[in-house]
This record gives sequence, C-alpha cells and structure tokens, in this order.
Amino acid sequence: MNEPTLVYDDDCGFCTWWADFFDERTDLRIVGFSDLTDDLRERLPDNYEDCSHLMTDDGVYSCGASIEEALVRTDVAEPAGDVVGFLRQFRDYEQFREQSYRWVADNRDRWGQLLSKTPPARQESDED
Repeated sequence: MNEPTLVYDDDCGFCTWWADFFDERTDLRIVGFSDLTDDLRERLPDNYEDCSHLMTDDGVYSCGASIEEALVRTDVAEPAGDVVGFLRQFRDYEQFREQSYRWVADNRDRWGQLLSKTPPARQESDED
C-alpha cells in the first residue's frame, strides 16, 4: 500500500462530513465502505463496519486511533502531533480516546444535525 487510506461509513452524513474534512486537509485517500476493494477489505478487522480505519504501510489504526491519526495529518492541526505524542505517554489516554470515539459514534444522529453532508451512497440513489 503506497497511499495512506481512511476507510469510513459512506452511508452516514456525519461520517461523510468528516471524510470530506480530511479529504480537503490531508493527502489521505478516502474510501467508503461501499467502495472497498478486496485488497483493502483483507487488511481490515472482521468487524470493520463498527468504526473508521486508517490504513498505512505500517498497519491499521481503528476507531479513535484512526481519527487521531487523521487529525495529526491535517494541514490545520500541526501542533496536534506534539499534543498526541505527549498524551500517548499516559496509560489512560487510549481508553479515554476510544470511549470518546464510541460516544460520538453512538450519537452520530445527533451530531449529524450539526455536521452532515449527503453520503455518496445516497447521492447515487437520488440520481436514479
């Protein structure tokens, strides 16, 4: 894999908003669940549809770790790399990051009222 790739739920307006945010501010390739190739799917965990994933040559970051890694790669959050590096020194940080991710993911319908974009899967069905 040459290009770091963010994989996300492309049937979710909130998720699509974030995918577009990262697409505009990083060099990540953005791929929705509906567009996964066999090669990409093979690298993902079995329950990949439970959260987003960022795949690199070094491995797969899932759930909170995927968003953290994507944020560090944005052009608007350069200092985030230093902050994340500092936070990773603390044992409780990973648990906090993952619980925070899960809380946001479990409330996507509410967050989607503030930040949302028509998902690609719905755009295609609207065109039919």
